[in-house]
Amino acid sequence: MATTVHLDMDKPEDENLENIVVTIIGDPELNERFGFSEHTDEWHRKTRNRLLHKLDLHILPIIIMMYLLNYLDRSNLSQARLGGLEKDLNLRGTQFNMITSILFVGYLLMQIPSNIFLVRTRPSLYLGICMALWGVISGLQGSTSNFSGILVCRFFLGFVEAPFFPGIMMLLSSWYTRAELAHRFAFFYGGSQLGNMFGGLVAAGVLGNMSHALGIAGWRWLFIIEGSITVVISLLAAVILPDYPSSTKWLTEEEQAYAAWRLSADIGEVDDNYSMGVKDAAILALKDYKVYLFGLMLHANTLTQTFSYFFPTIVQTLGYNSTITLLLTVPVWFLAFIFGFAISYHASRTNERTFHIMGAMAIALIGNILVISTTNNAVRFFAMFLMPIGAFPGVQIILAWVANSMPRPAAKRSIALAICNVFSNSSNIYGAYLYPSSDGPRYIKGGIVISCAAVVCMLCAFAMRFCLIHENRKLALAEEQAAAEAEAAGLEPSKKKTFRQII
Repeated sequence: MATTVHLDMDKPEDENLENIVVTIIGDPELNERFGFSEHTDEWHRKTRNRLLHKLDLHILPIIIMMYLLNYLDRSNLSQARLGGLEKDLNLRGTQFNMITSILFVGYLLMQIPSNIFLVRTRPSLYLGICMALWGVISGLQGSTSNFSGILVCRFFLGFVEAPFFPGIMMLLSSWYTRAELAHRFAFFYGGSQLGNMFGGLVAAGVLGNMSHALGIAGWRWLFIIEGSITVVISLLAAVILPDYPSSTKWLTEEEQAYAAWRLSADIGEVDDNYSMGVKDAAILALKDYKVYLFGLMLHANTLTQTFSYFFPTIVQTLGYNSTITLLLTVPVWFLAFIFGFAISYHASRTNERTFHIMGAMAIALIGNILVISTTNNAVRFFAMFLMPIGAFPGVQIILAWVANSMPRPAAKRSIALAICNVFSNSSNIYGAYLYPSSDGPRYIKGGIVISCAAVVCMLCAFAMRFCLIHENRKLALAEEQAAAEAEAAGLEPSKKKTFRQII
């Protein structure tokens, strides 16, 4: 059953709504009970802004903190390396690269099963429990005494971290429209840059002031302290995070209904977690070519970020001691956070994805070329700013693009996001071997591979643009044909605005 209303959900939320007719396919009881379709555009604007304000205050701060700690617990290995981890654990050859890589093996194994389970349970409780587990395992790394021990910890750390990222993406896409997602993802993904920034500050303080305190090495304290903080925040996350609109207690009954209603208006279909079985949803996702092209795009983009797991080591090639090296990483990641938010916000405001991604990748490409081309410290430090500034914003926009481009039902979107995330993070398994110590100070092999990955990501974004333009043309032709048939039958042609892909 369809209800016609005047609402354009593709416009940024701070712009005036236009009188464009949209067809909503959903439960007619919502309109019958609350009369949403009868309200004016001004009412919708005020109601939407009030709802978004409440959602942003409840969701964004906690997920940013969660991702900050997620990235902190994942990347503190690179900081512990400067504190003597390799020497104390007697690591040899590429063993450090292996313990970096093994995390992503566990991570990938749990991706799809986790997202299948996520749509059948309470996301707040599930993600909170997973966060507590990764905090415990992260802390246990501080008790390891050999290569085997830390290898096992890193594997299971990846295993319990796996539900978090695709789970949050799924959760956000269950609350925000396509036009609203990009810069919410930017806030969320900014947690990774903040994690690296605060990681440098925390590591400089811990390694510089707590080395051998109570007879415990500084790098061990780093794991213990950061893991403990993660466990504490996980308890808050389980309480603060919402689940889905229909079951969120801090929304009124009308707000719950409006939150669900406006999402159906955005896509033209109700977001029902139980409308399709897992098998059917998986088949739909696997048959969608966009999943594979997005997957390749994300794989290439994530590969451009692998330098971050060795960034303190790369910065140390400038010739400074461990404390100064860690402090030098702070402004780099702070600027990456600011730039990442700015470009993602602009992509959201303009509803454009392709050229924002290509521009970011071009910056990463320039940065990598400069780092491997010279030993001049000033040029190399400047290039070290360009590397994360270009690499990290791209993935924020791509992930929003994936969620925008996968229509309902929620089960298909959840599995598609998980598949794309598997493609994405598989690059970290071999990317962890791109920066062996023997390749310093320029790390030419890593720089060349990452530069090529940036080019591949740009080509994929450009190809996806043409694919989605073609899909939109097919939708337009179908509308024209339907209008012609209606006119021939003496009926009034439909003026409805159907789903369009964002390019």
